[in-house]
Amino acid sequence: MELHLIRHGETQWNRDQRVQGQCNVGLNETGNRQSAELGERLRDTRFDAIYSSSSLRTRETAWLAFPDRHEDIVFLDSLREIDLGPWEGRLHAEIAVDDPESQHHFWHMPHLFEVEGAETFFELQERAMQAIRGILRKHFGQRVAVVSHGALIKSVLCHMEELPMRDLWSWQPMHNCAHNIVRLERDGAAEILQYADQPFAHVKGVRVV
Repeated sequence: MELHLIRHGETQWNRDQRVQGQCNVGLNETGNRQSAELGERLRDTRFDAIYSSSSLRTRETAWLAFPDRHEDIVFLDSLREIDLGPWEGRLHAEIAVDDPESQHHFWHMPHLFEVEGAETFFELQERAMQAIRGILRKHFGQRVAVVSHGALIKSVLCHMEELPMRDLWSWQPMHNCAHNIVRLERDGAAEILQYADQPFAHVKGVRVV
C-alpha cells in the first residue's frame, strides 16, 4: 500500500514565524496557490481514501488539493499539530527571549522539550502513530492520502526510520505542501519512497502495524 503524507499550505503565521500548534489559522494567498498546485500534480493519482487533520489550514489544503473529493475527506483531531499550549499565537522570537532554554530544546534537543500545558514530542508521536496505525488497518492494500502538519509528519517518519527523538529536526526542512510517500508491505514494514517531494534514498524496513 501507499501512504501519502502531505503538509498543509502556507499561512500568514508561517510567514511571520508565529507559533500555530492547534490554533485554527487559515491559508494565505500563497497557501491557497500551493494547495491548488498540489492538486494539479495529484490529479491523475487515484486515492482510495483521504484523511486530514481537523485544523482549518489542513482542511483548506485538502479541499483545494482534492476539489472533487470533498465529501470523501475524513477529518480527525488526532492528526492535528503538536499542542503547544501557552506558546500558541506568540512569535518564536518572543519565546526565545522569555524562555530561551525551552526554545533551544524545541529546535535543537526535541527529546528534552517540555513546557507546562503543551505536548512533548513523544506524546505527539504516540498520538500520531496511533492515528496512522488505525488508518493503515482500515485501508491496507490501498492508496491513502493524509493531510497534516510538519512536526506530526516528521514524528511519523522518524518512527519509520527508527530514529531517536533527538534527531527529529535532522531531516531537511519540510516546506508547505511537502509531499511524502511511504510504501508498506503486508508484514507491516515501511519503506520511505519520497520525502518533501524528493526521492528518498535511505531505506529501512520498520514495522508500523
